[in-house]
Amino acid sequence: MPLSGSGSVARVAAPAAAPSVQPALQQASQQAPAPGVSTQLSGLAKSLASSPPVDSDRVGVIRKAIENGSFPILPTTIADRLLALKLNWDGHEAA
Repeated sequence: MPLSGSGSVARVAAPAAAPSVQPALQQASQQAPAPGVSTQLSGLAKSLASSPPVDSDRVGVIRKAIENGSFPILPTTIADRLLALKLNWDGHEAA
């Protein structure tokens, strides 16, 4: 950040939201969902909650690779992902 002549850090104010956006956001938040949407969402939530969030086939493949020594251990990749996790970074670049 550039320094001003007095040695303090220059600060930039955050941009304000466009005035035309606010009424649209308020209107959207006040509208009721279409009939049946909450029922569909409840059903989806229940079906997702009933199954584990893990791909057991992939876990099996990785376990076998670790057991037979063919799973690649890359210290730089591990370090990068640990840093990304700590700093909430997305490790994937936009295509």
